[in-house]
Amino acid sequence: MSTVKAENLDHWIRNGFRDLNTDLEALYNQQPNPNAVVGIGHELKRQLVRDGTKLVSDLLNEGNTDEGFDNGFNLLGNVGFFMAACRRHEVSELNLPDIDAALKKAAALSLQLGASLGVVPRFASAHLETHNQAINGISKSFTHLADESLFIEYNTRGVLAFIRASEALLNILPLGVSHPITHDLLVVAKRALDDVVKNNQALFDQLDTDRFFFNIRPYYKPHYVGLREYRGANAGDFSGINVIDLLLGLCRADDAYYSQLLVDKFLFMRPEDQLVLRDCMRRTSLLDEFLVSLNEGKSDTDWYQRNLSEFLKVCKAHGDTAIQHHTMLIEKFIEKPAEKASLTDQQDLTASGPPLPIMLKGLKKLCDLRSAANVDGLNTRHDDLMTLQRSIEERNYAR
Repeated sequence: MSTVKAENLDHWIRNGFRDLNTDLEALYNQQPNPNAVVGIGHELKRQLVRDGTKLVSDLLNEGNTDEGFDNGFNLLGNVGFFMAACRRHEVSELNLPDIDAALKKAAALSLQLGASLGVVPRFASAHLETHNQAINGISKSFTHLADESLFIEYNTRGVLAFIRASEALLNILPLGVSHPITHDLLVVAKRALDDVVKNNQALFDQLDTDRFFFNIRPYYKPHYVGLREYRGANAGDFSGINVIDLLLGLCRADDAYYSQLLVDKFLFMRPEDQLVLRDCMRRTSLLDEFLVSLNEGKSDTDWYQRNLSEFLKVCKAHGDTAIQHHTMLIEKFIEKPAEKASLTDQQDLTASGPPLPIMLKGLKKLCDLRSAANVDGLNTRHDDLMTLQRSIEERNYAR
């Protein structure tokens, strides 16, 4: 059970907090430039800070936040939502002494919680997706905007589909690539990745670009907690998608670029996710296991042909999700509206922190790794997959 003061904050986040943010977004949308929030809605911003600070101060004074991991993680998310909203609305422009004091109190509580839980001291994507309890059918969000609810709902569907695929692949590890059940598990993984593609298409078709770019995305901006700036939450901040990368063998832990990516996201994941991912980093990939089997002359066996055929389908499906995300979602909801609003070079545009061109370059590299693209200067698994594909085609031709 969480404390009464923690429940009071949770109630506010689900109600008054969301009301204030929604009212502020409506004011921004009435302006010629909805990206310009400074100088607008001062009274609403002051109320946001006053209400949030009172609830956070009560918790800080209470001093006992040790109510179990789940309750502590939920509390961290609620404090993190408050801090993210303050950053989104640029409350520091009010230039009032109590604003700075308020953010220091929220930072103190967030740092205490983050350190004790082993996660970043700000809200993470899990707070809005996989660990966002609904009450009477309504889960937490920053606003009442229908597009935000849609965004969170489909992100959660996508994350859970990736998790289903990763769990199927994890279950292959103790069985081995030659086991008859391995084929069944690969089918499950492929089906889950197909669900990701369907989910992405639905998001592409239904989410309003302007509402996302101007009224949802800004809550994911980097901001300071204490002396350090933390990047924004990312929908990829869970272990499942990286487990798939590593177990399929499309990405490798000994690749400095990819391992740096993992290091940067570890603390944005729940501790149990961190443990799973660390374990996968030391495992031999399924791709490499099939290559060993090929080199040992197993390519004519029925199990090899059957299981490898399905494995290659899973690799393609994972690549398809990456290509779709990059060429459809990133382009429609980030790249094009940024260009249209002349915000491409804005420093705080992306959740990850770097300017948009740098972020896009990094995402393209990750997409090429996951899709095993044949790209000069990038060490993908393209050639290895082609070798395995030929081992199937050659047997079929011999028949």
